[in-house]
Amino acid sequence: MKTREEKYQIIESLTEQLKASDVIYLTDTSDLNVETINSLRRLCFRRNVTMQVVKNTLLKKAMEKSEKDLSPLYDVMVGATSVMLSDTGNVPARLIKEFLKSNKNKKLEKPKLKGAYIGEAFFIGEDQLDTLTQIKSREELIGDLIGLLQSPATNVISALQSGGNTIAGVVKTLSEKEGN
Repeated sequence: MKTREEKYQIIESLTEQLKASDVIYLTDTSDLNVETINSLRRLCFRRNVTMQVVKNTLLKKAMEKSEKDLSPLYDVMVGATSVMLSDTGNVPARLIKEFLKSNKNKKLEKPKLKGAYIGEAFFIGEDQLDTLTQIKSREELIGDLIGLLQSPATNVISALQSGGNTIAGVVKTLSEKEGN
């Protein structure tokens, strides 16, 4: 049994972590043995994901103090709950899928996604896991944007090179590309 002071410290620590994170996953890791939980923790550590098992009452109090409206997650806080915090929205989802796949021989069904909060959006239920794996990270979005910005310039450069460096050749090459 934890003392009131220990519970207060846990709530304060959780509150600070929740305030600092825009990626919060709630998962069910009940029924996993110590060896499996430790394996999951190691994978989380390697992927820069913080994971901790916490009592729902303490987690709810920390959520209420976090200055974020996390109330849509309250209903999924039933049974054992593990909190996963990350800097990247899709990393915990990919981590869960990878962990389940790599432990297929053990016939694991957990960790299960209860719910997630990613930058103001809520994802409730295990069926949202595939959706969450598809969310692009900030770096992936920047890469896509750079690719889109480079595409027109690349077309012009290739047209200049293949058009014999004449205006008529460039226009002809670009019009042929438009037709495709």
